[in-house]
Amino acid sequence: MNRILRIELRRSAALGAALLITVGGAIVLHTTPGRWSAGWMALVMTQREYLAVLSPLAMAAGAWQSYREHRANVAELFTTTPRPRPQRIVPILLATALAVLVAYLVTLLTAAPRIADTARYLPPAAFVVVAVGLIAMISSVWLGLAVGRLVPALATAPALAVIGFVLLILAPHALPDGGVAAAFSPAVGMSMFSDYDTVGTKVSIAQALWMAAVAAAAVVLLAVHHRKFAVGALVPLAVGATATALVVPTGRAYEQGTLDPVAQELVCTHDTPRVCVSRAHEGLLPEVTPKARHALQLLSRTSLTQAHEDTSTLFPSTAPTSRPDTALMTITVDKQGHLAHPGRFEPAMLTGVFTGPLSCGDDRNFSVATAAAYWLLDRKPATGPDGLEFDDPDAVKLWKKLRALPRAEAEARVTAVQRAAQKCRDTTDLLTRGAR
Repeated sequence: MNRILRIELRRSAALGAALLITVGGAIVLHTTPGRWSAGWMALVMTQREYLAVLSPLAMAAGAWQSYREHRANVAELFTTTPRPRPQRIVPILLATALAVLVAYLVTLLTAAPRIADTARYLPPAAFVVVAVGLIAMISSVWLGLAVGRLVPALATAPALAVIGFVLLILAPHALPDGGVAAAFSPAVGMSMFSDYDTVGTKVSIAQALWMAAVAAAAVVLLAVHHRKFAVGALVPLAVGATATALVVPTGRAYEQGTLDPVAQELVCTHDTPRVCVSRAHEGLLPEVTPKARHALQLLSRTSLTQAHEDTSTLFPSTAPTSRPDTALMTITVDKQGHLAHPGRFEPAMLTGVFTGPLSCGDDRNFSVATAAAYWLLDRKPATGPDGLEFDDPDAVKLWKKLRALPRAEAEARVTAVQRAAQKCRDTTDLLTRGAR
């Protein structure tokens, strides 16, 4: 079998398909590193989302292979051998499956070096996401082989690529339920709303069942001698659709933003002042620690003695418990997997301390917070990321007034702002009139 497989790899379009998929996958991943540089789970989920591109390529490769065999009259030659057709299609099935498997994994490996030095957290669910992607690629190339056999024309491969792309992009939006859409399209539901997102177990099982059913249907189409028996492919599709519908969560049970609680767990320094980041960002702890400790040093007159990453999420809505001795810090990751905008980390952390928790609502005075934060940093107030900073006129005025005060008085007012913000009280006049 190994010898037959090697021959099939050389004579078929499998190697060319593998190269095409690898190049296409690497291009789409490396042009959008900001989407997956946060960690391994983000990378494998983003690659799964790009099945909207990779799957049609695999379909086209399979259809092209069937067209080549039809043009070369290979099928007529094979009929002269005593082996039954189901056995004769095994080598090409194995060759094409191996080609797309290798291409999918190599695409993943081309992106891995970018985040290898900072991505520490590798959840078991990441392997499941990759496995479902591999099943989807196999089913895609086998479906292409089957369609190419039924319609052996030069235009079949490009037409199948276009139709596959359109269906994967648009068809899920026609389904009334998000869970059903995610189950029948492995590229759906992979968008990340936070660095702690994951894929639900039931969703992965449902996706695997449906993709396996499509692969089985494609094998049936390839194995039958006459087209009139092609209806037999409906059997695995019906069984797969039924099993998928029974497993996939639907309605309120389906949450597009599924969180991994382990990824949100805090990993802390052993020494003090204590600095903690989420397990998803564990690799950034050495970069964050010195900056967070410097900010805590500037806040020495307050009750804040440690810093924790703010693991709040919007979908679903979660927020860490507020503690009077803990300053929250927001961590964002750049395209290389490192701390984004390191020069803005301390100003952002201090500003967050003086604005108070999100639960305070929209009544927080950001100009007061910015002025207090930059007074501690002894820098002119500015907002925005590095290179795009702009002045806040109100914050600049307040900052100048603080600098004109005696240091003890200014420190007392800044401390009063922190205490008021922590209790969601109005801080508007605290820098100009002092503590009330």
